This record gives sequence, structure tokens and C-alpha cells, in this order.
Amino acid sequence: MPKIALVTAQEARSLDEDLPPLIDAFGSDAVAVCWDDSGVDWSTFDLVLLRSAWDYVPRLAEFLAWCERVSAQTLLLNPPCLVRWNTDKHYLADLAAQGLATVPSHFLEPGTHGATDLQGIVASLATDEFVVKPAVGAGSKDAQRYRRRQIQTAIRHADVLLADARSVLVQPYLDQVDSAGETALMFFDGRFSHAIRKGPLLRLDEGPTEKLFAPEEITARTPSVDEIGLATRVVAAIPGGAPLYARVDLLRAGDGSPCVLELELTEPSLFFPFGEGSAERYVQAARRRLPG
Repeated sequence: MPKIALVTAQEARSLDEDLPPLIDAFGSDAVAVCWDDSGVDWSTFDLVLLRSAWDYVPRLAEFLAWCERVSAQTLLLNPPCLVRWNTDKHYLADLAAQGLATVPSHFLEPGTHGATDLQGIVASLATDEFVVKPAVGAGSKDAQRYRRRQIQTAIRHADVLLADARSVLVQPYLDQVDSAGETALMFFDGRFSHAIRKGPLLRLDEGPTEKLFAPEEITARTPSVDEIGLATRVVAAIPGGAPLYARVDLLRAGDGSPCVLELELTEPSLFFPFGEGSAERYVQAARRRLPG
């Protein structure tokens, strides 16, 4: 029987609502393991699946090196090359360059830009509100929503990130999210599985979350035809072909058309409790990837 590791983190283990249904679906083949547990011999596993290594952001270099080491010993999914590309939101520029609709994204780079460059970016936006967040981040940590009149506060926020050698992502705040929420679509082996609605996460005049991730309001959702169409094209554009798992997060733009907020290929919540049979579909896709 194959031996499968579901990779989590000590702080995330009890918070990952996908782990119980996934372990049930895998049966005795799978076990949850912390990625930074030095006592684990990864070569004893036939398949290592990234699940909820949600503490990697401040340890990104260490995490990427771990991915490479594990991949040299066994099959790691998604693979290190994809993880490296996806953990930095500059990938949004790659998607936009392929003609895919994304939330307009502007980047400030340490050593190249100063936070005062944020003023020019904000002046170019079509919305009064905007979002400042790190290009490498997860769970809405260090992300903040501002109005134009709060530009000086936003500059101080960007200054802190740049001083810490972190690239800064600036995007317009698309206010349709306040009523329609986000639509997150899950794909396994390139095939659509299920979708959820995520309520708005960023609120004006509230500081960034101090928790591992911001609290989320989740409900099941049937995506529209245009949402499935865009998400399918995004998955088809992923370097190296369709991965084992992908989550495409969409918002509605001012004209009502969908656009990509994020593409999650590393350690996304896959919301198995909100998609009947979804854990089983994931397991079937994973088993098809087993060597031999």
C-alpha cells in the first residue's frame, strides 16, 4: 500500500478543515506531517502532498529549500518549480501578459522604488479605494485597504514592507466584493470540482490580521459560465500544465466581468466540506499521480 504524507504546520494542524475529510478519503494510506519536523524521513513516503504549511511566509527561503530536498527524495505535489513561481504574486503579471483578466496589479520593489511611488500608482487607479499588501504573503496578513485620502498611512505601510526587503503589491479595491464576495473555484488535474463564495476580508480602518490567517465567511456557490470559463483558461496557462490542485479566486470588475484576484497552487484551502465528493475527487487525482 502507498504511504502518503499530508504536509501541514504545527500552528495550522488544528485549523485546517480540509485535513479530516482528506484523511477519511485516503484511509490508512495518509498521515498528517509538519513540514519542518526534523525527525521525518521523507524518502519513506511514496507521495508528499502540500496541504497547510501556512507558516512558510516569514521562512520562505527555508520552505523552498525544503521543497527541493523533499522533491529529490520522493514525489512532492505541487512541485517545487510551481511553488516557487506561485508563492510570489508577481505571477499575476505573467497571467496578465497572457491576456488573462486579472485585478490590475502594480509592484513596488525594494531598492528600486520608494513608498512615495505609491502616490503615482494610486493616482492612476480608477477607484477611490485600494489595497496594499506584500507580494509574498498568505491569509491576508499584512494586507490593508485604504481610501485615497489615507495615502500617507498607506505610504507608511508600504515603507515598512520595503524596509523589510519585501516587494509590495498595490491593487484597486473592487467594491463589488462587498456584495458579491469572491468566487473560489477548485480544480483537480485540470478539471473543475466545486466552488465557494468567500465574503469580503478587508475592512476600512481595520489593521491587518495578527492571526495565521484572517477569519473567512464561506458558503457553497455555483459559479457562473463566465467564471468557469476564465478559471479554466487560467489553469490551462499554468506553467508545466495542469497541476494536481489549483484554486482560482475571482472578483467582479466594475463592468461586471470576472477577473483573477489570486491563483493558489501552494497550500490553499480547498473547502472540501463545501463540495460533495470533492475530497474523493482529489484523492482519485492524487492516486493517479503515484509512481508506478
